[in-house]
Amino acid sequence: MGKKNLSLVVIVLVALICGILLGNMIASRQNQNLDVSFGNLFKNFAKPGNKISEILQLIDNYYVDSVDINNLTEDMAVDLIAKLDPHSVYIPAKDLEIVNDELEGSFSGIGVQFNIQNDTIMIISVISGGPSEKVGLLAGDRIVMVDDSVFTGKQITNEKVLRKLRGPVNTKVKLGIKRHGTKEILKYSITRGEIPVSSVDISYMVAPQTGLIKVNKFGESTYSEFLVAIAKLKKGGATKFIIDLRENSGGYLERAIAMINEFLPAGQLIVYTEGKSYPRFDANSDGTGSCINNPVVVLIDEFSASASEIFAGAIQDNDRGTIIGRRSFGKGLVQQQKSLSDGSAIRLTVAKYYTPSGRSIQKPYQIGNNDDYNMDIYNRFLHGELYTQDSVQQADTVVYKTLSGRTVYGGGGIMPDIFIPRDTTEFTPYLNQVVNYAHLYQFAFAYTDKNRQQLSKFKNWKGLVQYLDKQNLLQEFVAYAEEKGVKAVPNEIRQSEKFMMTRLKAYISRNILGDPGFFPILFENDEAVKKAVEVLAKNK
Repeated sequence: MGKKNLSLVVIVLVALICGILLGNMIASRQNQNLDVSFGNLFKNFAKPGNKISEILQLIDNYYVDSVDINNLTEDMAVDLIAKLDPHSVYIPAKDLEIVNDELEGSFSGIGVQFNIQNDTIMIISVISGGPSEKVGLLAGDRIVMVDDSVFTGKQITNEKVLRKLRGPVNTKVKLGIKRHGTKEILKYSITRGEIPVSSVDISYMVAPQTGLIKVNKFGESTYSEFLVAIAKLKKGGATKFIIDLRENSGGYLERAIAMINEFLPAGQLIVYTEGKSYPRFDANSDGTGSCINNPVVVLIDEFSASASEIFAGAIQDNDRGTIIGRRSFGKGLVQQQKSLSDGSAIRLTVAKYYTPSGRSIQKPYQIGNNDDYNMDIYNRFLHGELYTQDSVQQADTVVYKTLSGRTVYGGGGIMPDIFIPRDTTEFTPYLNQVVNYAHLYQFAFAYTDKNRQQLSKFKNWKGLVQYLDKQNLLQEFVAYAEEKGVKAVPNEIRQSEKFMMTRLKAYISRNILGDPGFFPILFENDEAVKKAVEVLAKNK
């Protein structure tokens, strides 16, 4: 398997993990028996007459070697839930806090964004007003010690870092910091505090009268963030909106419903849910939305899943706007989190959701067999679907109709109204190497670190780009990559220059200005964004 293909597999698997989402909006309608059943699932193992209990008891009493029954039970829980659909999952107690934090409005920690490079924790940015800023930590600092112990090396992982840096509010953590230009290790004691979790990456005017809002997930605070973004853009003159849901793997169903309500007139169906233990529930618009008369375009791709697909499906089925991009992931299952007595939890599929036309967008799967399901997007890549619309294979041939009578299909994601293929014109073996080994990202950080004083003078991305365009950025990067073992190939570098320069400038800008300095640079040459602007310009 080539490096390019291997990289895609990794991306797909990460996206699938992120796609295991919550469906708590129907919790109030749940069958109370489920609470009793799952709340005592493993307690029931100990009851007489339970086969699992008998097996565990026999192992504990008679097995030739000593066995940790608790570990066995954990493994059994994982295997048991794995026999269900691809999105039901068991979450051990030790992982639950980190998993839940992803969709909550805040978590308690020290307030930094970090990355692991060269076996060292690099602080990419320090959250304004957070605990780390208050004690003087800086972007570019390296965390080399935690609580008086060395914390570097190949054993360092994102999960281990999160476990060390996060913790209850008002607890302390001691850090040893290596700072550029300082020989000694700097010591800091930081009191953890509440850190907000943002789900709207950026909102900005991408064209005259056109505002773009990029949403990375549907979390606890997403709807309020979304309303703030709309208000800000309207104040800046926006009358048309692009909602970017690409690579958004979903989240809380009720947040998606509230956001869709902003665009629909009263009485239109947004989504309905139904399951064995759940009677059908319809979510309808109430006519109080702030953007009912504003033209809208929604951007999706193969990693847009669950709540993102609800949003796109409701806009499409109600003929309310244009969907642009590529066929979405195809997750139409609703999960609900059920707590267990030992602090662990199950995210259990309890219902399916359907778009207003009645289509389920859940792609096919076999109970207990997730291998083919997990490889679906990679198979789409092999089949050519990401590059040509004619290669798309719809699993469901049943015809559904939108409000105005347009034909749409279910059973495998939302098919956009306007297809945008992945651009391969700039792909070369040289580009594959520098992307797969993260040399572009690492060079951008090193360049920022070396030139931080000069770069920090710029307060907006346009000024920073003008400065970077005057530097020998590409030549410096090529020399850097050659030091890392990537031989320069002039004709391939020329072919991939636009791609590399866009990302280098975007990464450097993000290191200085955060996401507001990143996405506008990245989207300047984005075909889906350009098509959305074009569609909205024609919409009177």
